[in-house]
Amino acid sequence: MKHYLFILFYLFCNVFTYAFHGTFWVYLFCFILLSAVVVWGSFTIELGYFVNSITHKRTKIKEVALTFDDGPTEYTPQFLDLLKENQIKATFFCIGKQIEKYPDTFKRIIVEGHTIGNHTLSHSNSTGFLSTSKMVEEIQKCDEIMYSVGNIVTDLYRPPFGVTNPNIAKAIAKTGKKSIGWNVRSLDTITDDEKKIYRRITQTMKPGNIILLHDTSEKTYRVLGDLLVFLKNKKYSAFTIDSIIKSKKK
Repeated sequence: MKHYLFILFYLFCNVFTYAFHGTFWVYLFCFILLSAVVVWGSFTIELGYFVNSITHKRTKIKEVALTFDDGPTEYTPQFLDLLKENQIKATFFCIGKQIEKYPDTFKRIIVEGHTIGNHTLSHSNSTGFLSTSKMVEEIQKCDEIMYSVGNIVTDLYRPPFGVTNPNIAKAIAKTGKKSIGWNVRSLDTITDDEKKIYRRITQTMKPGNIILLHDTSEKTYRVLGDLLVFLKNKKYSAFTIDSIIKSKKK
Protein backbone atom coordinates (compact mmCIF):
# COMPACT_ATOMS: atom_id res chain seq x y z
CA MET A 1 0.00 0.00 0.00
CA LYS A 2 2.82 2.42 0.84
CA HIS A 3 4.25 2.05 -2.67
CA TYR A 4 0.93 3.04 -4.26
CA LEU A 5 0.62 6.04 -1.96
CA PHE A 6 4.13 7.18 -2.75
CA ILE A 7 3.66 6.75 -6.51
CA LEU A 8 0.39 8.68 -6.43
CA PHE A 9 1.99 11.41 -4.36
CA TYR A 10 4.99 11.57 -6.73
CA LEU A 11 2.73 11.91 -9.77
CA PHE A 12 0.64 14.55 -8.01
CA CYS A 13 3.72 16.61 -7.14
CA ASN A 14 5.03 16.46 -10.68
CA VAL A 15 1.73 17.56 -12.17
CA PHE A 16 1.27 20.23 -9.51
CA THR A 17 4.81 21.55 -9.95
CA TYR A 18 4.47 21.62 -13.74
CA ALA A 19 1.14 23.41 -13.56
CA PHE A 20 2.53 26.14 -11.33
CA HIS A 21 5.93 26.39 -13.01
CA GLY A 22 7.95 25.00 -10.11
CA THR A 23 7.96 28.07 -7.83
CA PHE A 24 9.55 27.95 -4.36
CA TRP A 25 6.15 27.89 -2.68
CA VAL A 26 5.07 24.92 -4.78
CA TYR A 27 8.15 22.95 -3.73
CA LEU A 28 7.61 23.96 -0.11
CA PHE A 29 3.97 22.88 -0.30
CA CYS A 30 4.97 19.50 -1.75
CA PHE A 31 7.62 19.03 0.97
CA ILE A 32 5.11 19.78 3.73
CA LEU A 33 2.57 17.47 2.14
CA LEU A 34 5.10 14.65 1.86
CA SER A 35 6.08 15.15 5.50
CA ALA A 36 2.42 14.96 6.52
CA VAL A 37 1.97 11.72 4.57
CA VAL A 38 5.03 10.16 6.25
CA VAL A 39 3.90 11.22 9.74
CA TRP A 40 0.40 9.93 9.04
CA GLY A 41 1.86 6.62 7.88
CA SER A 42 4.10 6.39 10.94
CA PHE A 43 1.30 6.85 13.45
CA THR A 44 -1.48 4.94 11.68
CA ILE A 45 -0.60 1.27 11.91
CA GLU A 46 -3.69 0.23 9.93
CA LEU A 47 -2.19 1.78 6.77
CA GLY A 48 0.75 -0.60 6.69
CA TYR A 49 2.88 2.27 5.38
CA PHE A 50 6.21 1.00 6.76
CA VAL A 51 5.26 -2.41 8.15
CA ASN A 52 2.59 -4.86 7.06
CA SER A 53 0.80 -5.44 10.37
CA ILE A 54 -2.06 -7.79 11.14
CA THR A 55 -4.93 -5.45 12.03
CA HIS A 56 -7.97 -7.73 11.76
CA LYS A 57 -9.03 -11.29 11.00
CA ARG A 58 -10.85 -12.18 7.83
CA THR A 59 -13.81 -14.13 9.09
CA LYS A 60 -17.58 -14.33 8.78
CA ILE A 61 -17.86 -15.82 12.25
CA LYS A 62 -19.01 -13.42 14.97
CA GLU A 63 -15.72 -13.21 16.82
CA VAL A 64 -13.33 -10.48 17.93
CA ALA A 65 -9.92 -10.32 19.58
CA LEU A 66 -9.44 -8.65 22.94
CA THR A 67 -5.85 -7.41 23.23
CA PHE A 68 -4.28 -5.74 26.24
CA ASP A 69 -1.12 -3.62 26.15
CA ASP A 70 1.42 -2.32 28.70
CA GLY A 71 1.06 -4.98 31.41
CA PRO A 72 1.35 -6.80 33.57
CA THR A 73 0.30 -4.29 36.21
CA GLU A 74 -1.31 -4.27 39.63
CA TYR A 75 -4.69 -4.31 37.84
CA THR A 76 -4.02 -7.30 35.59
CA PRO A 77 -5.21 -9.94 38.11
CA GLN A 78 -8.67 -8.32 38.09
CA PHE A 79 -8.76 -8.54 34.30
CA LEU A 80 -7.70 -12.18 34.48
CA ASP A 81 -10.43 -12.93 37.05
CA LEU A 82 -13.06 -11.39 34.76
CA LEU A 83 -11.81 -13.19 31.66
CA LYS A 84 -11.69 -16.50 33.53
CA GLU A 85 -15.21 -16.01 34.87
CA ASN A 86 -16.46 -15.48 31.31
CA GLN A 87 -14.25 -18.20 29.80
CA ILE A 88 -12.62 -15.75 27.42
CA LYS A 89 -9.06 -15.95 26.12
CA ALA A 90 -7.22 -12.75 25.24
CA THR A 91 -3.84 -11.60 23.96
CA PHE A 92 -1.50 -9.67 26.25
CA PHE A 93 1.31 -7.57 24.80
CA CYS A 94 3.68 -7.28 27.73
CA ILE A 95 6.50 -4.88 28.55
CA GLY A 96 9.73 -6.51 29.73
CA LYS A 97 10.23 -4.22 32.73
CA GLN A 98 6.63 -4.81 33.82
CA ILE A 99 7.18 -8.58 33.65
CA GLU A 100 10.15 -8.16 35.98
CA LYS A 101 7.96 -6.14 38.32
CA TYR A 102 5.02 -8.60 38.30
CA PRO A 103 6.51 -12.02 37.44
CA ASP A 104 3.76 -14.04 39.15
CA THR A 105 1.05 -12.22 37.23
CA PHE A 106 2.91 -12.86 33.97
CA LYS A 107 3.08 -16.55 34.80
CA ARG A 108 -0.62 -16.56 35.56
CA ILE A 109 -1.43 -15.06 32.15
CA ILE A 110 0.40 -17.98 30.56
CA VAL A 111 -1.02 -20.68 32.84
CA GLU A 112 -4.59 -19.53 32.16
CA GLY A 113 -4.11 -20.00 28.43
CA HIS A 114 -3.88 -16.46 27.14
CA THR A 115 -1.59 -15.50 24.26
CA ILE A 116 1.56 -13.49 24.90
CA GLY A 117 3.09 -10.82 22.68
CA ASN A 118 6.25 -8.71 22.90
CA HIS A 119 5.75 -4.99 23.60
CA THR A 120 9.46 -4.07 24.01
CA LEU A 121 11.59 -3.86 27.13
CA SER A 122 10.68 -0.34 28.22
CA HIS A 123 7.95 1.06 25.95
CA SER A 124 10.12 4.17 25.55
CA ASN A 125 8.43 7.48 24.76
CA SER A 126 11.19 8.00 22.19
CA THR A 127 10.42 4.75 20.35
CA GLY A 128 9.89 6.54 17.05
CA PHE A 129 13.38 8.06 17.23
CA LEU A 130 15.41 4.98 18.19
CA SER A 131 17.98 3.40 15.89
CA THR A 132 17.48 -0.04 14.40
CA SER A 133 20.05 -1.56 16.77
CA LYS A 134 18.35 -0.01 19.79
CA MET A 135 14.95 -1.27 18.67
CA VAL A 136 16.40 -4.76 18.16
CA GLU A 137 17.79 -4.56 21.70
CA GLU A 138 14.41 -3.46 23.08
CA ILE A 139 12.68 -6.44 21.45
CA GLN A 140 15.34 -9.04 22.24
CA LYS A 141 15.69 -8.05 25.90
CA CYS A 142 11.93 -8.34 26.33
CA ASP A 143 12.14 -11.81 24.74
CA GLU A 144 14.87 -12.79 27.18
CA ILE A 145 12.81 -11.72 30.19
CA MET A 146 9.74 -13.56 28.87
CA TYR A 147 11.73 -16.76 28.52
CA SER A 148 13.48 -16.35 31.86
CA VAL A 149 10.27 -15.68 33.81
CA GLY A 150 7.67 -17.64 31.87
CA ASN A 151 9.68 -20.09 29.78
CA ILE A 152 7.83 -18.82 26.74
CA VAL A 153 8.81 -17.66 23.25
CA THR A 154 6.60 -15.48 21.06
CA ASP A 155 6.86 -14.20 17.51
CA LEU A 156 4.10 -11.64 18.07
CA TYR A 157 5.14 -8.01 18.44
CA ARG A 158 3.10 -4.86 18.89
CA PRO A 159 4.87 -1.54 18.28
CA PRO A 160 4.52 0.87 21.23
CA PHE A 161 1.97 3.58 20.39
CA GLY A 162 1.46 1.78 17.07
CA VAL A 163 4.40 3.77 15.70
CA THR A 164 6.29 2.35 12.73
CA ASN A 165 9.15 3.69 10.61
CA PRO A 166 12.05 2.27 8.56
CA ASN A 167 14.17 1.53 11.67
CA ILE A 168 11.33 -0.27 13.39
CA ALA A 169 10.54 -2.18 10.21
CA LYS A 170 14.17 -3.40 10.03
CA ALA A 171 14.13 -4.36 13.73
CA ILE A 172 10.95 -6.38 13.28
CA ALA A 173 12.50 -8.21 10.33
CA LYS A 174 15.80 -8.85 12.14
CA THR A 175 14.06 -10.31 15.19
CA GLY A 176 11.69 -12.44 13.11
CA LYS A 177 8.55 -10.91 14.59
CA LYS A 178 5.08 -10.48 13.17
CA SER A 179 3.73 -6.98 13.72
CA ILE A 180 0.28 -6.88 15.29
CA GLY A 181 -1.90 -3.81 15.11
CA TRP A 182 -5.63 -3.24 15.58
CA ASN A 183 -8.65 -1.80 13.81
CA VAL A 184 -10.53 -0.70 16.93
CA ARG A 185 -8.67 1.68 19.23
CA SER A 186 -10.51 2.15 22.51
CA LEU A 187 -8.54 5.28 23.52
CA ASP A 188 -8.83 4.04 27.10
CA THR A 189 -5.55 5.73 28.04
CA ILE A 190 -6.69 9.08 26.68
CA THR A 191 -10.25 9.55 27.97
CA ASP A 192 -11.66 8.96 31.45
CA ASP A 193 -15.23 8.70 30.15
CA GLU A 194 -16.03 5.00 30.39
CA LYS A 195 -19.21 5.38 28.33
CA LYS A 196 -17.26 6.94 25.46
CA ILE A 197 -14.72 4.11 25.56
CA TYR A 198 -17.49 1.52 25.54
CA ARG A 199 -19.34 3.21 22.66
CA ARG A 200 -16.17 3.58 20.65
CA ILE A 201 -15.63 -0.20 20.81
CA THR A 202 -19.19 -1.41 20.38
CA GLN A 203 -20.55 1.00 17.76
CA THR A 204 -18.19 -0.39 15.11
CA MET A 205 -18.32 -4.01 16.22
CA LYS A 206 -17.97 -6.48 13.38
CA PRO A 207 -16.50 -9.97 12.88
CA GLY A 208 -12.72 -10.07 12.93
CA ASN A 209 -12.10 -6.84 14.84
CA ILE A 210 -8.90 -6.59 16.86
CA ILE A 211 -9.63 -4.36 19.83
CA LEU A 212 -6.89 -2.40 21.58
CA LEU A 213 -7.26 -2.09 25.36
CA HIS A 214 -4.86 -1.65 28.28
CA ASP A 215 -4.83 -3.68 31.51
CA THR A 216 -3.60 -0.63 33.38
CA SER A 217 -6.60 0.86 35.18
CA GLU A 218 -9.82 0.24 37.10
CA LYS A 219 -11.59 2.27 34.41
CA THR A 220 -10.74 -0.16 31.62
CA TYR A 221 -11.53 -3.08 33.92
CA ARG A 222 -15.07 -1.77 34.34
CA VAL A 223 -15.39 -1.17 30.59
CA LEU A 224 -14.27 -4.75 29.99
CA GLY A 225 -17.05 -6.00 32.26
CA ASP A 226 -19.67 -4.17 30.21
CA LEU A 227 -18.02 -5.24 26.96
CA LEU A 228 -18.13 -8.91 27.88
CA VAL A 229 -21.86 -8.60 28.57
CA PHE A 230 -22.29 -6.93 25.17
CA LEU A 231 -20.37 -9.71 23.41
CA LYS A 232 -22.42 -12.37 25.13
CA ASN A 233 -25.72 -10.69 24.25
CA LYS A 234 -24.65 -10.27 20.61
CA LYS A 235 -23.42 -13.89 20.53
CA TYR A 236 -19.80 -12.94 19.82
CA SER A 237 -16.92 -15.21 20.77
CA ALA A 238 -13.27 -14.23 21.20
CA PHE A 239 -10.18 -15.33 19.31
CA THR A 240 -6.51 -14.86 20.16
CA ILE A 241 -3.99 -13.37 17.74
CA ASP A 242 -1.97 -16.57 17.40
CA SER A 243 -5.02 -18.22 15.81
CA ILE A 244 -4.63 -15.88 12.82
CA ILE A 245 -1.01 -16.94 12.39
CA LYS A 246 -1.89 -20.62 12.66
CA SER A 247 -4.69 -20.32 10.10
CA LYS A 248 -2.32 -18.66 7.62
CA LYS A 249 0.13 -21.54 7.93
CA LYS A 250 -2.49 -24.13 6.94
